[in-house]
Amino acid sequence: MFSLIMACFFCMQAPLAAQQATPVRIGVDGLTHDHINGLLRDYGKRSDIVIVGIAEKNRALVERLSKRFGFDPAIVYDDLETMIEKTQPQGVVAFNSIFEHLHTVEVCAPRGVAVMVEKPLAVSYEHASKMAELARRHHTLLLTNYETSWYPTNHAARELAVTSPAIGDMRKVIVCDGHKGPREIGCSEEFLAWLTDPVLNGGGAIIDFGCYGANLMTWLMHNEEPQSVTAVLQTLKPDVYPKVDDQATVILAYPHCQAILQGSWNWPVDRKDMEIYGAKGYVKALNARNLLFRPTREEPEESPAVPPLPEAEREPFGYFAGLIRGNITIEPTDLASLENNLIVVKILDAARLSAKEGRTVVMGK
Repeated sequence: MFSLIMACFFCMQAPLAAQQATPVRIGVDGLTHDHINGLLRDYGKRSDIVIVGIAEKNRALVERLSKRFGFDPAIVYDDLETMIEKTQPQGVVAFNSIFEHLHTVEVCAPRGVAVMVEKPLAVSYEHASKMAELARRHHTLLLTNYETSWYPTNHAARELAVTSPAIGDMRKVIVCDGHKGPREIGCSEEFLAWLTDPVLNGGGAIIDFGCYGANLMTWLMHNEEPQSVTAVLQTLKPDVYPKVDDQATVILAYPHCQAILQGSWNWPVDRKDMEIYGAKGYVKALNARNLLFRPTREEPEESPAVPPLPEAEREPFGYFAGLIRGNITIEPTDLASLENNLIVVKILDAARLSAKEGRTVVMGK
């Protein structure tokens, strides 16, 4: 059953354009987010994008990263405005604090420059709304990047649970994300300085990892907002994270199903997994590669091989370039979409309010 369903799913996916155009000119806003390392490892090796400029005022950080990854410090400018004026990027990827995402869009959108920020979209729905208004007014792309958007297992799980519901109507979803903690795994001091700040990050584990589950559940629900949000936030390591939560559990209630989102800086192992239970069976995306599928109680659990995503949708920067070129399109219900991620931030706002006031927050009120 799995092979037939997935064969139909992947044969419908749009292929990558046969020929790549001139590399898309990409600017970088900030180097303090450690996820920048993934992009800089490929510096000078890609044919689809070229980094033409970086905005970062921390010169010690610039020197350290330029030595490590081999980019010329001459392409680095103290501010985003100057970088855009001097280098004319077509798109900007933001690797700054979540609070600074609004400024990135305020600078880029009026200049017609597309933006992709690291998850989540914004520190608050107030910020997110301003960003959305700017992007829409100036007709510019505004995307949010999550690591889990590029997991073929998540796409296979959605196909089995939603598009071709082999497990029956969806009833419960459990999403677990996180690790031992950002300090425990060795994040840089520049990253920790804002990641553990309640203003610059908007919170702790609830923002850092609660957003993954909110993004995935909104995707599974085709952008339907939950009826209510109930959250418990705790700080189990106050000596390490005195200003923010390090443990978050959020319950989203929908008319016919429920989601439990667990984001934590206290897991003994790294986690980015999702379980979807239907009326008849279940599917579990254990990580980017491994899937468990049981269509009914009477049938055995399978561990099928999951085919890769289409080439244009396997990683964020090629995807961003494809959208800028017009080779691919984005739907409002897609994981990176502005529409999905406005709902994500709304859920995170409700979760913080629920935890603060010790009550269930009814959405839309």
